[in-house]
Amino acid sequence: MDKVVLITGGSQGIGEAIVKNFSSRGWIVYFTYNKSKVKAMKIEEENNNVYSFQADVSDYELAKNIIKTICEKHGKIDCLINNAGITKDKTISFMDQKSWNSVIETNLNGTFNYSKFALKEMCKRKSGVVINISSISGVIGIPGQTNYSASKAGIISLTRTLAKEVGAYGVRVNVISPGFINTEMTENINKEKFLPNITLGRFGETKDITGVIRFLSSDESLYITGQNLIVDGGLSI
Repeated sequence: MDKVVLITGGSQGIGEAIVKNFSSRGWIVYFTYNKSKVKAMKIEEENNNVYSFQADVSDYELAKNIIKTICEKHGKIDCLINNAGITKDKTISFMDQKSWNSVIETNLNGTFNYSKFALKEMCKRKSGVVINISSISGVIGIPGQTNYSASKAGIISLTRTLAKEVGAYGVRVNVISPGFINTEMTENINKEKFLPNITLGRFGETKDITGVIRFLSSDESLYITGQNLIVDGGLSI
């Protein structure tokens, strides 16, 4: 039977790479996007068994309906990747409440929304994997990212707690904390500022993340749950 995966925020960057990786492995792939409709349609057209939903991940009821739609069609969801995230960087002195709330609502609340409904279905079947995408910013904290760091640190703690709650049902929950990965989100970052602190001396590529996801979503990691895999080239050591 074909395996089914849902990736939130799958129209660009790491999310797009994850969508393509699962498609190349023969999975039935669903992904959400917020505004990039043209890009989402192109990804659907160019990859096998890939389908999209336009969705703001902070919308609780929409998350419920998307999971319901997938499960009604396929009878299951094998894997959920909570990848959707945004940044609105400012030091706390200049950060307004709207910027704080929007990042928390998308990054942390969005992860809660999709995890809640996907895990309910996984626990019924006593099978499934959730992989959350956090950030090195949630591990070490990065100045100017109080909202982003807080949301990503929350995802790490959420992951550990969920793993304890659903482990008895044979469901695994893990989290990946990428460092600086070459995507649209890091295009304007001054690399020279951070490279001296990265042990491997380079920014990562999306394949550095999809390889870890491939492992965590496979039977090769059946005894791993509640773990935070830091993929940062040594930035945090």
